[in-house]
Amino acid sequence: MIAGMMMDAPLTITSIMRHAMRVFPDQEIVSVTADRPVLRYRYRDAFDRVAQLANALVGLGVESGDCIATIACNDHRHFETYYAISCLGAICHTINPRLYSDQISYIINHSEDKFVLIDPLFLPVLENVSEELKTVRGVIVLCDKEAMPETSLDNVYCYEDIIAGQSATYDWPDLDESTASALCYTSGTTGNPKGVLYSHRSTLLMSYASVMPDAINLSSKSCVLAMVPMFHVNAWNIPYSVPMVGAKLVLPGPNMLDAEGLFNLIDSEQTTMGSGVPVIWNNLLQYLRENNKTMTSMETVFMGGSAPSISLIRALEKEHDVKVEQGWGMTEMSPLGTLNKWEPEEGEEDRDEMRLKAGRPLFGVDLKIVDAQNQELPWDGEQSGALKVRGAWVADGYYGIDNRTSFDDEGWFDTGDIATIDQGYVQIVDRAKDIIKSGGEWISSVDLENVAAGHPSLAMAAVVAMPHPQWDERPLLCVVKKPGCDFDKVSMKEWFTGKVANWWIPDDCVAFDEFPMTATGKVSKKCLRDKLLETETN
Repeated sequence: MIAGMMMDAPLTITSIMRHAMRVFPDQEIVSVTADRPVLRYRYRDAFDRVAQLANALVGLGVESGDCIATIACNDHRHFETYYAISCLGAICHTINPRLYSDQISYIINHSEDKFVLIDPLFLPVLENVSEELKTVRGVIVLCDKEAMPETSLDNVYCYEDIIAGQSATYDWPDLDESTASALCYTSGTTGNPKGVLYSHRSTLLMSYASVMPDAINLSSKSCVLAMVPMFHVNAWNIPYSVPMVGAKLVLPGPNMLDAEGLFNLIDSEQTTMGSGVPVIWNNLLQYLRENNKTMTSMETVFMGGSAPSISLIRALEKEHDVKVEQGWGMTEMSPLGTLNKWEPEEGEEDRDEMRLKAGRPLFGVDLKIVDAQNQELPWDGEQSGALKVRGAWVADGYYGIDNRTSFDDEGWFDTGDIATIDQGYVQIVDRAKDIIKSGGEWISSVDLENVAAGHPSLAMAAVVAMPHPQWDERPLLCVVKKPGCDFDKVSMKEWFTGKVANWWIPDDCVAFDEFPMTATGKVSKKCLRDKLLETETN
């Protein structure tokens, strides 16, 4: 073999920071926080503060390879933690504050987080589990000194205090591109959450792919409203891909479900692209209709987490001249795998079924569908099979656990979805694990069933996903009572309180004399859903 004579520059997040700081120093970041309604600063200011934070963290004893947790909203301080932690060689561990407290304490202990950087809004989340935490040395509250709240936590620092007076320069280490950069836990299956450990290389390649014209299509002229939580798969890579191209970044802070606040940001900052789960866009659309307002600057809306309805797509396009694109991916995929940018050819009818597909894979993502014998199926749009993926930004295992059940010997990851593929377009037709996606976030039906099974009046319990106008899907509890026992819907819902996160609790309960069963003796959730939907339509 003759090697090419090219420089071997490492692909690191640090290179994104350096590029943005040198080439686009005056581009804006606009941030909403609880203590500052609107903060406006430049990339040069942001990365100066990133250096100050890195100096502060090292001063507190943070070392290369340490896991440092964040529990925070989409604002400038959270953005700064992304770069300071990863670029000094530590691991930025983003935590979803909506997880149940047992899950939060588990992942903090499992990842051995040394510090937690947290918004004041989420301090109660950490206070509830503080006595269970084994490795946390201190807590840094993301606010000004004047906004510091009272807390029962020990070793608490104010973010602005610890960076004040620090040098705005930092001798960033020359990291190997395979160095771990970020950690995100997924609770998409049963049991304890599993950690996905991203590298600098995987993150940079994901950024390259996502900014392409046939992907999210970003440039220095873009103004991006990041409505995907930064604790959810790195906000779909927006905090990295936007600085890479020098686009303007708008961070909405703690009020992402505040439709009026979002519209005011869109209007005042003239955002051209927004990313978020369908429920956020549904809420915004309803506000715009009720108040007779129009988005004049927005060009493209990128949706994921769950599939948008055709009515939402049509409404945004017809009422606001906004193009809607949807993507599919997973935490294990960094997360983007496919993107649907389908447009009808001139004279071709607008086919709704094409617009609702998950889209075509990005270059860098290899995928296939297989049958029960793991034999690859054709891409004919007819045959469906288990969807498997591999690629440069796809996980090849889970952090800190020996769990290889989703990975085969040829390097393919089983997504747990069932799909068809036609001319490269993927359509998700079922979920192998019966996971419920509510507002773009996972709810485990099996975990809910395990809680319900402990109720003394129940012989059987099953939880199924039902369509919901706001949240896309919500869990519905189906039960079979024990003979002679009474069934009370109110007390049944109370049974879940304190055992799962409140937003997981099923909205309603339905009693059956018996459940439909499969040939292998399992509850047929498909038949249950069909019966429930048939009842609703009659």
